[in-house]
Amino acid sequence: MGIISAKRRYQRPPRTAMEVYEMLPEGTLAEVINNTLYMSPAPNLQHQRLLGRLFTLMNTYITENDLGECFITPVDVYLGDKNAVQPDIIFIAQNHLSAIIKDGKVKGAPDLIVEVLSGNKKHDLQVKKNLYEAFGVQEYFIINPVDNEVITYYLNGNKFSLQESKAGKIKSRVLQKTISFL
Repeated sequence: MGIISAKRRYQRPPRTAMEVYEMLPEGTLAEVINNTLYMSPAPNLQHQRLLGRLFTLMNTYITENDLGECFITPVDVYLGDKNAVQPDIIFIAQNHLSAIIKDGKVKGAPDLIVEVLSGNKKHDLQVKKNLYEAFGVQEYFIINPVDNEVITYYLNGNKFSLQESKAGKIKSRVLQKTISFL
């Protein structure tokens, strides 16, 4: 009986970064990009203050105008089979909600993503930018919390184009709104 019980309890070890990711406790600050697991410490208070203020402004506008849904981190966004990211803020337009939200998870590209820079800037500026571009995110905003500079990318065709940026303002084509967060 001991051998049978041991066989029933045995689970094969994870073989991919995505399998490891799926086993992590809820709330773990981790992402998988191209089957590579990235982990990070919690962001600093400056990051969190800016993020909270911006989310409140965006979510209020989106809710009042019934544009869709806005989520703040941590929320898993699955892009294909080898990617699971936790952007700081995502927006999914009303007409995309049923196609992207499945089984209580975001499975597909949100219309808009905001990342506030923290520890590993290259991760947001290059790795995640390339991922979001490849999966068709319409707008990608990267905010430097030190000077509130906003780097703005709009998807044109299947490529991001860098747009004029202004400190403290997100100019969204998707939302048809400029949101000032200073």
